[in-house]
Amino acid sequence: MTREQTTQQIIEAMAARDITFGEVAGKLNRPKVWTAAALLGQHPFEPRDAEAVVQLLGLGEGAARILAAAPTRGALEQAVPTDPTIYRLYEVLQVYGPALKALIHEEFGDGIMSAISFNMDVEREEAEEGDRVRITMSGKFLPYSW
Repeated sequence: MTREQTTQQIIEAMAARDITFGEVAGKLNRPKVWTAAALLGQHPFEPRDAEAVVQLLGLGEGAARILAAAPTRGALEQAVPTDPTIYRLYEVLQVYGPALKALIHEEFGDGIMSAISFNMDVEREEAEEGDRVRITMSGKFLPYSW
């Protein structure tokens, strides 16, 4: 079984059981965004969590081993994404990326925000003009050292 086949099994099992990413995260006591990324193949699960996912979703033999293995990260199939939701996030970084970089350097100095020591959350923000999506990112600052 490949990682891609395991991911497809996960998507199908979640739909068949009407289970959300948030519900899986709650059962594992893990952050919702991290859990969704892991279920979609971007992070490895601890072996006990991999076994819990297999039991919860009724996945096939060998799935726990695949879920616990270090993945090849990077979900974009092409440089510029075509999925509308992913493209809008790409567009946000195209427009605001240089400003965010400048502000990080102004506040912290020469360095980067870690994507390894990193947390993220997605929340619904109610507003009169229509609900909004709130994405919160928090990454450790890593100064460049020469």
